[in-house]
Amino acid sequence: MFKIITQTDDFVVISKAKNVNFHDEGDIGAGLFAQVKEALLKKFNIKDLYPIHRLDKITSGLLIFAKNSTSAKTFSELFESHQVEKYYLAISDHKPTKKQGLIKGDMAKSRRGMFKLMRTMNNPAITQFFSYSIANKQRLYVLKPHTGKTHQLRVALCSIGAPIIGDPLYASNSAETLNKKPDRGYLHAYALRFEFSGQLYEFVLPPSEGDLFLSQSFTDKLIAIKQPWLLNWPKL
Repeated sequence: MFKIITQTDDFVVISKAKNVNFHDEGDIGAGLFAQVKEALLKKFNIKDLYPIHRLDKITSGLLIFAKNSTSAKTFSELFESHQVEKYYLAISDHKPTKKQGLIKGDMAKSRRGMFKLMRTMNNPAITQFFSYSIANKQRLYVLKPHTGKTHQLRVALCSIGAPIIGDPLYASNSAETLNKKPDRGYLHAYALRFEFSGQLYEFVLPPSEGDLFLSQSFTDKLIAIKQPWLLNWPKL
C-alpha cells in the first residue's frame, strides 16, 4: 500500500500506491491511513498520527502525515495559507483546448459521484498546468493545484477536453480506455515543497507504477522538466 520516504520528529512522508483508498473500505479491509498508523506503531512505536491531506484512490505518490497535534496544526495552517507547494503528473490521450495556463471555477456535484467545473467564481478550484507532447499522441501534464477540492485535478483536465487515462469516472471517452482497460489511473502526486520550523523541505518522487509512466518517452520528458518548481509558473 505504501513506502516510507522520510520521517522527522514531527511528520512522516510516504509514497502511496495506486488503487489504494485512504479510508477503510468495509469488507475490503483497512485503508491507507489505518495501515500507515499500524506500521508506524509496530516499527517505531509511534502512537499518534494525523492526516494532513488526502489522495484519491486512483492517485499514487507523496503524502504527509503529522506525528503530533502541534505539527498537525502547523501543517493545517500551511495548507490553508497555500504555503505547501504540490505538483502532480498526469497523462491524457486527448489534445487539450489549451496547452498551458490556468483552470479556475467553482465545482459542483454531478451524477454518479462526479463533479463538474462551473463558470462561477464564488469559491473556485484553482489549478495551473503545463503540458508536453509524448509518444502515441499522448500528453504529459504537470499540475500545480492552489486549492484542494475533491477530484479537482481530474475535473480540471476533463474541463479542457483532456481527461486522465484510466480515470474510471471522467475518461470514458478516452481512446486508451475504449481500446483496452488501462493498468491504472494516470495521476501521480510527484513533488512537495514547503518550509517547516525554519527548514526547507523538497521531495520529488517519479511514479513507479504504470506502463505509460514507465515508458521511455515519459521518462525522457520528465528528466528534461527537472524540478517542477523551477518551471516558469505565472503568479496568480
